[in-house]
Amino acid sequence: MGWGRMLLLGNWGQQMDIEDQRQEIEELRQQLDAGIGARDSSTLKNRIALLEKENGELRLYLESLIKYLGHNGILQQEDFRTMVETIDKEDGRLDGAFTGQIMR
Repeated sequence: MGWGRMLLLGNWGQQMDIEDQRQEIEELRQQLDAGIGARDSSTLKNRIALLEKENGELRLYLESLIKYLGHNGILQQEDFRTMVETIDKEDGRLDGAFTGQIMR
């Protein structure tokens, strides 16, 4: 997680980080649904706080990368928006999220 993947792998690294977070969030949800952790809620709260922090960092890196690429003429915002919408629909829902497989 973090700078290493982002710098070495770019978007793929970010997608891997996002997928790692998605899996960890899903594990937390399953634990909460199963009642596991009710006796250890402070640990779950700490893990959730860490995930929120990491999510904020990923959002910052992604927004910075998009703006950098746009500023340097590498990325056209309208083309990017169209691509995001197309990918969003690939998992069967236009909902601002993607739950499909990342790297095929």
